[in-house]
Amino acid sequence: MNFKIKIIYSKGEEIKFISHLDHMRVIERAIRRAGLPIAYSQGFNPRMLISYKTQALKVGQTSDGCGAELTFEENISLEEVRERLNQTLPVGMRII
Repeated sequence: MNFKIKIIYSKGEEIKFISHLDHMRVIERAIRRAGLPIAYSQGFNPRMLISYKTQALKVGQTSDGCGAELTFEENISLEEVRERLNQTLPVGMRII
């Protein structure tokens, strides 16, 4: 059984010049580094089950209201996800 958690995160001044694809890679790498039990898609090229809920930001744009839905393989608290991700995310990106 999969468990979904919706997160809101910020993209600050320090990283406003990274592209949307790099922004997505940063989140994926942070999840891997944090050792979170993220669920993967089935098939030949498994991908992390992450659904971004906001439109892509332009290069140079900041936001405090970016959203995503993460799917986990096991039940994990929102506080633990926030704490572990904030430890691994770069300066300028925080889970709110």
